[in-house]
Amino acid sequence: MEHNSQPGERAGALEASLQAILSSAVDAIIIIRHDGIIETVNQAAAGLFLYDVDEFIGQNVKFLMPDEHRHKHDGYLHNYNTTGHRKIIGIGREVTGKRKDDTFFPMHLAVGEFTENGKKYYTGIIHDLTARKDAEQTLLQVQKMDAIGQLTGGVAHDFNNLLTVILGNLELIEIQMGEFEHSDLLNEAMEAAELGARLTERLLSFARRSPLEPRVVELNGLISGLSDMLRRTLGATIELKTVLSDAPWTVKVDPTQFESAIVNLAVNARDAMPGGGRLVVETRNMALDEDYVADELQLSPDNYVQVSVTDTGTGMPADVIRRVFEPFYTTKDIGEGTGLGLSMVYGFGKQSGGHVTIYSELGTGTTINLYLPRYQDASEMSDENDAEPELNSANGNTILVVEDDERVRRLTRGRLEALGYQVLEAMHGPAALQILAEHSDVDLVFTDLVMPGGMSGYEVAQHVQESHPDTKVLLTSGYAEELMNSEKLSARNLKLLRKPYRQAALVNAISGALDGT
Repeated sequence: MEHNSQPGERAGALEASLQAILSSAVDAIIIIRHDGIIETVNQAAAGLFLYDVDEFIGQNVKFLMPDEHRHKHDGYLHNYNTTGHRKIIGIGREVTGKRKDDTFFPMHLAVGEFTENGKKYYTGIIHDLTARKDAEQTLLQVQKMDAIGQLTGGVAHDFNNLLTVILGNLELIEIQMGEFEHSDLLNEAMEAAELGARLTERLLSFARRSPLEPRVVELNGLISGLSDMLRRTLGATIELKTVLSDAPWTVKVDPTQFESAIVNLAVNARDAMPGGGRLVVETRNMALDEDYVADELQLSPDNYVQVSVTDTGTGMPADVIRRVFEPFYTTKDIGEGTGLGLSMVYGFGKQSGGHVTIYSELGTGTTINLYLPRYQDASEMSDENDAEPELNSANGNTILVVEDDERVRRLTRGRLEALGYQVLEAMHGPAALQILAEHSDVDLVFTDLVMPGGMSGYEVAQHVQESHPDTKVLLTSGYAEELMNSEKLSARNLKLLRKPYRQAALVNAISGALDGT
């Protein structure tokens, strides 16, 4: 026959179980009296607030609150004890906690109450929200950067069409007039148009929609080749040091864009060291596992080549770090910077399948890490001595220009006719197909990618290849989104001429398309 345990034994067992819960809980637990004085805390609370357990006991709980909230706490307790009106008890809310080192952190506080021997006590269960808030902030930043990218991509498309018209007509004037009294003014106008084209290129790089020409490369060689230019860029007061991996992995990136990214980072570093300093460019192989990338939501576990650019400059405050990759954001004086350098680096990293991180401390310096995924098929190592395509004369070839922008279409016709080509025009895809049905002598279809009329330039090209296999196709676009799908173009052996383009680039592209090279 079993005997029931005595009340004292049950109470002891209950106390032991509660103590076990208190000790093993991962969230902080703090028990206070009705007047706010702390009676008990668990080890998780000590770890969260950075105090020893003994330092809590006998203190008013408000010492764990920011200064602006401390003076209100006694009033809250008194109000509840006298009226029963709840503001947090039994409800829970997000509040801010203060650690021993005077740092603050977001937390969720749930408060319960109990009575023992006629005395009222309150139990606070505290969950640290730092990781969740950081994740939310990262997600918001990603969404904001993507939204800005959508905007800049569309703006760049329209701007490229305008630049195509401006640059093309200036070149036609130059061709028709030759050398004349004000040739220098014409040249300056063309240089300004080319600067505009480079600006849109940087916008598209940020938006991750600039067409890359990736090659399998070894980054140490590219960085070594840049050293002399970097030293000239940095000036005599800044020391450049390269620390390159002994056996670097290969990556598949656009070498020109990579070099541009490194130069942009060097320029930013130079501006952060007006009194001189040191710039270190370092490469190393990194195999990132789940644990390593746990706090970096935009990196996946994989093998990467990390390129780090570190300066001994002024460093950046947290509010600048949060915005530093946004296009047009700059801390420089008006006229001293476009705010596009770091945004271009960010866009290049993301479009190359990698990521960019930044670490900076005021008065110490800044490190920017560019992670590029390892490429393991070294058989594709690039040949930097690729031959330039040979130029052909027009030979009376007929070209069908498909372009919805009337100004661009008129300019393109003038350019091609000046080269000796016969030109037909269509403002959209269906009109182009009708012309092809009526003219069997079309040698090349030169079509924009993005057009109204329900048919894209890619669909026009697909129709031409299937129904008119002897007719060549050349695509063009200043709109970034379409340019990203390089696999689709490669699958059909299609070439693309990027707007805005100079006359020489047009000649090369047309000749190459007609020759099938």
